[in-house]
Amino acid sequence: MEMDKLLKRIAEVQLELARKIVERPLPLDDVSTVGAVDVSYKGEKARSAFVLCSFPECRLLKARTIETTVRFPYIPTFFFLRETKPALMAIGKERPDVLLVEGHGRAHPRGYGLASHIGLILNVPTIGIAKRLLRNTPEGSWAKVGKAYVSVGHLIDLPSAVKIVKALSRGGYPLPLKLADELSKGKRNERENRASD
Repeated sequence: MEMDKLLKRIAEVQLELARKIVERPLPLDDVSTVGAVDVSYKGEKARSAFVLCSFPECRLLKARTIETTVRFPYIPTFFFLRETKPALMAIGKERPDVLLVEGHGRAHPRGYGLASHIGLILNVPTIGIAKRLLRNTPEGSWAKVGKAYVSVGHLIDLPSAVKIVKALSRGGYPLPLKLADELSKGKRNERENRASD
């Protein structure tokens, strides 16, 4: 019962924070770097990966992985409670022109998913990317680009987000997130795949 009360309060906070999200156009000319972050789990261990790529060429500039312990369980629509810490640890001090987050932004029942939370914390333009929609996701809060459901995280609008994701898509999904996903799952070695300076 205590968990129910806690989640109810967190849901209220999400609604409050959703009002702080800024949606505005982001000209493609202002974008030269794109970051992407993804997290994989094995038991209570999280392995998060961040990649930095050039835009629009998608040349890999930097890659980083970290491992940490997570204790908050997976609860649908409260994903940000589990994933924020490992994602931020992987991003570190990097501030790309745009950040792709494996998770929803506005495309969330309360209009505030992981991508919005990270965008608000870092104060960078952020785009939510997911492979499926959550139940009760508001109409008009997302767009489908290839296999990806795209939504506003923070400091960008949906048309700008769609243009950026289209420019980065390879095989139906944005390449920077594919790279981050492979790194987080250990399918790719960050040293072998980092571009030389």
